[in-house]
Amino acid sequence: MKDRIVEYLETIDKARTLMEINDALNLSSVDDLQNLQNTLEELIKEGIVHETKKSKYILMKNCASLHTGKIDIAKSGYAFLMQDNGENDIFISKDNLNGAIEGDTALVDVFTRNGKQEGTVIKILDRKLKNIVGEILFEDGIPSLILEDKRLNIEVILKNNFANLVDGHKVLVELTKQIDDKKFIGTVIKIIGHKNDPDIDILTIASKYGIELDFSEDVKKELLNIPEKVLDKDKIGRTDLTKEVIFTIDGDDTKDIDDAISIEKYNDYYKLGVHIADVSYYVKPNMHLYDEAYARGTSSYLADKVLPMLPHELSNGICSLNPGVERLAISCVMDIDLEGNVKNYDIFPSVIKSRKQMTYKCVNKILEEGIIPEGYDEFSDKLLTMQELAHILRKRKIKKGYIEFDIPEAKIIQDETGKCTQIIKREQHEGEKLIEDFMIAANETIATHFYNLDLPFIYRVHGVPKPEKISDFLNLLKILNINVSTKGIETSPRDMQKLLNELKDHKDFEILSSMLLRSMQKAIYSTDNIGHFGLGLKNYTHFTSPIRRFPDTTVHGLIRTYLFDKKIDRETVDYYSKTLVAIAEHSSEREEAAVNAEREVVDMKMAEYMMDHIDEEYEGVITTVTNFGFFVELPNLVEGLVHISTLNGYFNYVPELLALVSNDKKKIYQLGDTVKIKVVDANKEMAMIDFEVQDGDN
Repeated sequence: MKDRIVEYLETIDKARTLMEINDALNLSSVDDLQNLQNTLEELIKEGIVHETKKSKYILMKNCASLHTGKIDIAKSGYAFLMQDNGENDIFISKDNLNGAIEGDTALVDVFTRNGKQEGTVIKILDRKLKNIVGEILFEDGIPSLILEDKRLNIEVILKNNFANLVDGHKVLVELTKQIDDKKFIGTVIKIIGHKNDPDIDILTIASKYGIELDFSEDVKKELLNIPEKVLDKDKIGRTDLTKEVIFTIDGDDTKDIDDAISIEKYNDYYKLGVHIADVSYYVKPNMHLYDEAYARGTSSYLADKVLPMLPHELSNGICSLNPGVERLAISCVMDIDLEGNVKNYDIFPSVIKSRKQMTYKCVNKILEEGIIPEGYDEFSDKLLTMQELAHILRKRKIKKGYIEFDIPEAKIIQDETGKCTQIIKREQHEGEKLIEDFMIAANETIATHFYNLDLPFIYRVHGVPKPEKISDFLNLLKILNINVSTKGIETSPRDMQKLLNELKDHKDFEILSSMLLRSMQKAIYSTDNIGHFGLGLKNYTHFTSPIRRFPDTTVHGLIRTYLFDKKIDRETVDYYSKTLVAIAEHSSEREEAAVNAEREVVDMKMAEYMMDHIDEEYEGVITTVTNFGFFVELPNLVEGLVHISTLNGYFNYVPELLALVSNDKKKIYQLGDTVKIKVVDANKEMAMIDFEVQDGDN
């Protein structure tokens, strides 16, 4: 029915009534008419069809000023429409939200003000809000809910047994009924903890994004049947690699180790072994462990707290490639020539025994300083050989169009009470890059193998950016008077690589590379292999982190089914053709939830940290300019707002300059400018930090 409706509306240029569409489609029964109306409602929710004020229907694409997408509300109250078609985000002022809340899918009428597009919400198409998090506050024995997410401008009336609730409880609430646009009835379905509990701030954000904290009783019962060590029967049919020199390289405090490496060098090639924990041997379909891993989709790393996809008995125990103990693995051993090309490879089930749990810190001492830490003597030659190969692989990646954005990330340091005491930049040195290069090589090899077999599979894909997004970025460079060679620039990985290389030495490279990254599409999981733009690869998957990511666990299951068990019959292929699409979509959704939770925790912890630094002065760089002020980033990546009302004199926002300009034209604050600021306020609950420009700069 949907296709018939759309095909008909494609042929007309004016809106039609329900009955006109009914007659045009030659529908004759009451049931047909009802089905038509229901289908039109679905098409409206999907943003394909628009219903006019006169109850007529027309294709959305024929309504030039109307756009659909998700509402993303900033902490200050203004919002953006994240368009479904991938076009640029549209600014929406607080006054033009018209009842829309965070996450709504909305229909927005777009207009031009001061030469820039803005929008007004005219209809809420879909509201997926189901569960929310808040704090209990009792007044006269009646509990009310203070919402954790201040962007949700709604009221929730609680309707359930309050016997176990006390003031300050953080709770997860299911919205059971909507009274009007802003009023809901809700039921407390889970007590997360008390606001004074350690880590409650992080756990509250986790609950908000549906990240589970505990494992079910069914999972705990299944764990009783999981062995603590590799059994003899588990080794049957596996290649014994326990005598090989295999080791792991991870962070200082890593406990869930899912990748190990080995290397041999010959005259004209290297033999690189990437050995990955065989999680799928222990976590199989029809197990509660499998269902729970699927539901979580990924481990979440929130500040220094890990909320694992798998219970610790697996993630830190039998599946973790700990040193000195036998572990089951799936090995991808590749013969790589001196140009970085994989000439031969083998994928097989194995038993390994890691010789050493190395740390990046110690490995970097060897690779960058030539200093061999205690206990690393016997491995130093292997590490130097690995470094040789890593450099070859990186050179090949760059030749293919690998885009290195080199955007810094913040690492939150907390004390034993969970309070943020320091914020530092995460650094990537030789050791980190080496592991990244080896994992990419294995992931590409696995993906290429299955692509050539033409079997249902899960790929990690990254689409080509939209030309208009890149055009907007190039226009931004012109505004900032940054000269780059734009002749022949298109949307190929090598073009983006060339662009970044030209910007590499610019003082605002981090800001510019971040803005270019935002012009790109998001990488997702998909059964449709469109390639990976950012890596410049035709085939790519995630195979190397099955302890932490469900798609990797799934890829391991596919390897076992197709390669080891040799099940490629029609029934098996049909089964995976149907199930992998849902797994890919769900995994992408859970990854996005984990990333959003991580960002929110970082923002919250940064505000917590700056609460102890009120009235202190710093130098920072302007990273964003808006009509209400500008954001300044400090060297430790903390970002705060300088509100326009705090500036001396009257300032106008000039979007074509990405600047605030004083009335007398004597003072300008532009993207990339360095300014001296003072911290005037920080609010952990709101995750907001306020700066003021110091007099010398004001």
